[in-house]
Amino acid sequence: MAEKAIIPGGSGFLGRALARDLAAAGWEVVILSRRPAPADGAIRTMVWDGRTSGAWAAELEGAGAIINFTGRSVACIHNERNRREIMDSRVDSVRAIDAALAACAQPPPVWVQATSLAIYGNPGDRVCDEAAPEAGGFSAAVCRTWERNLLSGKGGFEKTRRVALRIGIVLGPKGGGLAPLARLARWYLGGSAGNGRQYISWVHLDDFCAICRWMIERKEAMGSYNATGPNPAPNAEFMRDVRRALGQPWCPPAPAWVVRLGARYLMHVEADLALTGRRCVPGRLSAEGFEFKHPDLAPALRDILGPKAQKKV
Repeated sequence: MAEKAIIPGGSGFLGRALARDLAAAGWEVVILSRRPAPADGAIRTMVWDGRTSGAWAAELEGAGAIINFTGRSVACIHNERNRREIMDSRVDSVRAIDAALAACAQPPPVWVQATSLAIYGNPGDRVCDEAAPEAGGFSAAVCRTWERNLLSGKGGFEKTRRVALRIGIVLGPKGGGLAPLARLARWYLGGSAGNGRQYISWVHLDDFCAICRWMIERKEAMGSYNATGPNPAPNAEFMRDVRRALGQPWCPPAPAWVVRLGARYLMHVEADLALTGRRCVPGRLSAEGFEFKHPDLAPALRDILGPKAQKKV
């Protein structure tokens, strides 16, 4: 019988990619989503509300792994209502899963929880591995609360190993953080944002799925990991390589004031998502021997956006 993986919040970009990856490796996959969806081979969907127990909880009994991606998108204006939803969606789902695990006679042996590199704030040029200090501010507070609920839950480490993945920008052919940047480049608006020196910590989608499998398979892996590639790049360099992968010409840079106006009034998101950055590296993954298939930015972007890649999509 195939092992079963449960993926709460798995109907989005990352969850769907990981579900396909695990299914290809022989896993049965159950996605927990707010919306029903038809079965897709070894992948099926169950409805949950992200806060309370239900029929989905029975799926955890005897499962091989749970990987939780639940959380309201931060790509919005961070007003009081949205901040509350961002925090609650993350904490509520972790607490619901933890309660369900505590009730299992045979809970999954590993819980991988998506969190964020935003816990390091905006450290400028300083390189951040997992030992770097945590920052202040709303986004970092969300991450701290998120991880604290994961790592101190009632379900306990003795039966279910718990891993927090602090995820960078995952680069893939459809969806995720790369899609809007590639769209801007295609519209001849793909210049650097602000001063262009803010770092983008990125990881190829293939490597991200491999990181998730690594965490599932390695019994000694637990606690917090930076789930990002080894070579973060400044925004100006990142956008240059996006343009080159697409075969687009030079584009004018966008001053910070233009980014702020466009973000708020055209895209309805916080401009800090583009104007701040962090230079994070996968310290623990590297020390434990994980090997990246796509460690360098330019070839990674060509693999995703180049002419040959587009014919496959």
